[in-house]
Parts: sequence; C-alpha cells; structure tokens
Amino acid sequence: MWAYFLRRLLSLIPVLLGITLVVFCFLHLIPGDPVVAMLGERATPDQIAATRQQLGLDQPLSLQYLTFLSRLLRLDLGHSLISGIPVIEDLKGRWPATFELTIVTLLLALCLGIPMGILAAVFQHRWPDRLTLVGSLLGASFPVYWLGLLLIYLFAIYLQWLPPSGRLSTDLGLRFQPITGFYLVDAVLKRDLSLLLDTLAHLVLPALTLGTVPLAVLARMTRTALLDTLSQTYISTARAKGLPEVLVILRHGLKNALLPIVTVIGLQFGTLLGGAILTETIFAWPGIGSWLYDGILARDYPVVLNGVVIVSTTFVMINIAVDLTYAWIDPRIQQQ
Repeated sequence: MWAYFLRRLLSLIPVLLGITLVVFCFLHLIPGDPVVAMLGERATPDQIAATRQQLGLDQPLSLQYLTFLSRLLRLDLGHSLISGIPVIEDLKGRWPATFELTIVTLLLALCLGIPMGILAAVFQHRWPDRLTLVGSLLGASFPVYWLGLLLIYLFAIYLQWLPPSGRLSTDLGLRFQPITGFYLVDAVLKRDLSLLLDTLAHLVLPALTLGTVPLAVLARMTRTALLDTLSQTYISTARAKGLPEVLVILRHGLKNALLPIVTVIGLQFGTLLGGAILTETIFAWPGIGSWLYDGILARDYPVVLNGVVIVSTTFVMINIAVDLTYAWIDPRIQQQ
C-alpha cells in the first residue's frame, strides 16, 4: 500500500507544476494593472513605476514565475497587494470556514443521497424511485444563487427561523475567541451549547444551498451502481442461499457498488471546496471562495495565485485519498 501511495504522490508533481503555470498565465491575461488598482487612478507614473519595481512586476514573466515557485517551495506566500496582510494569515482565518462548510455539506449529501439512491434501486419503478428521480432532477437543476436567495427569504426573512448570513450571531461573535477556526470543534472544546447551536443554525442555509447538486448526483449514482450490481449472478446466488434481503443489498450489493460512489464523493468534495464562491457571497460567509473573488476583482496577484494553488493542492490530495480508498476496497487495483 505504501509503494502504491508513493507512486501516486510522485505522479502528482507534474500536475501541480502544470496547475501553477496555468494559473500564473491566466492571471496575467486578466485586463488591468494591479499596481493601478492598489495605488488608485490618481497615482503618478513615477509612483506606479516605483511600486511595480518594488513588487518585482517589472521583471520578465518567466522570472516572475520562477520567483513565485521558489517562494512557494519555501512556504513564503507573500503579502496581499491591497491590504498588505500576509497571505498565510488570511488563509489561516478563511480556510477553516470553507472547510467546515464543505464537510457539513458533504455529510448532508451523504446522509440523504445514498439512502435515497438505495431506496430508489430497491423499489425500482415504484413511487420511491420516481420521487428520487424527480427530486434529484430538481436538485441538479436549481441555480445556486436563486436557491440561496429563496431560502433566505423563506427561512430567514418570512419565517425568521434561521439567520440569513455570517458564521455567528453578532453578540456571540464579539466575545468569541476561536481556537481551531472550526467553530463546531471550538464549541465542543469550550463545552458551549449556545455557541454550538448558533453555529449549526448559521450552517443550515449555506449547506442546503451548496448541497443540492452533490445530493442529487450521489442519489442518482448510488441508484445506477446498485441496480447494476443487483443484476449480477452472485446476488441471485446469495438470495438462493436464503440470506435476508437487507444483507444481500447492503453486504453484497452496496459493497460492490462503492467504487463509482467513492469517485463521485471525491469529485464532489473537490468541487465544493473550489466552487463555494456564489454560496459564500450570498450568505456573507467569510471563506476562501469570497476571498478569491475579491482578489480577482482587485487583481491581487499573491492572493489569487496562492489561494488557487492551495485549493488545487487540496483537490489533488483528495484524489489521492480516493485512489487509496479504491485500493482498500479492491486490492487488485494496486497491481495495475
């Protein structure tokens, strides 16, 4: 297993280098001058030239790219051009917010999507199956921004059951000192029930908005994979031996249908990490998605470059975890 893990890890080096090169090139193709964005329209040409030289932006692009790689290898992420805050400090504050939202969203999709897919496969062509298919079609079709605004209007403004934005209520936020940055974990560590409930209340609407698409995809994939497995001859053999239907479905059917489901889970996890920009903007969620969006608008090169590289690296590591899960479920994969 360790040799397989090492091979997969080494194969990712060119992938990461390619990601950094593509992000660097695309970022420099964005119209506009970051120095003008930083100094303002009233800056003199001398001030602009001096600042560009100070930041190294007057160097050839190839030299700028090599300098960026060199600093990245030394974990020196630089400072934001606009705020002057070290990028690593911004990441420390915003990464847990996005990661916590992603984990809760994925758990929600797993807890609802997989059981829905199992029911749809077991009761094929009956009302649970039709209900799951219609629900998954609607879930995959709803635009995220439209669903988010609809949920805010219904549950936050009209019914006033849930908060419309942020990670904490104002009174709790003023006196709260985070430990890990993951508020659910901090609430448990502090043994603060009111903090835990308030954090959960703020997570409900963003997680529902972000989770509709992965929930729909997981339900459909579970249904398809399980139907394919249940049509195999070894399932008929298991039934002929007199095993209870629940054991046949869960032990023999679902276990052998896990590979495509794990693939979807890994892809959806990465997509949620990188695609939470709209949700974070709608719900004023202080995560990495809204931070990158602001960085792109301001042409803040260090923020966008390092932020995208960190998100991409996490996505790649999730893919490695998925591959290791493959090898654990089916050891024959290690030999290929």
